[in-house]
Amino acid sequence: LTARQQSSYNGKEGQTAYVAVDGVVYDVTNVEAWKDGEHKNGLTAGNELTEEITNQSPHGIKVLEGMPIVGELVE
Repeated sequence: LTARQQSSYNGKEGQTAYVAVDGVVYDVTNVEAWKDGEHKNGLTAGNELTEEITNQSPHGIKVLEGMPIVGELVE
């Protein structure tokens, strides 16, 4: 997916919710913490969140283990 394509997967109004970390795009649609595409600290689905999840999140990237991978983020 391109960043532009991914941005449409923002979890709003029943949309699928995707987040990208380290170039991998994860489907977080069915994760309660991402309800309606929003997560704590102002994080929103449809975005590339490597910095936020790996360096600022208390749980880090481990929280994404087991999440469905839907593709790779390309430039």
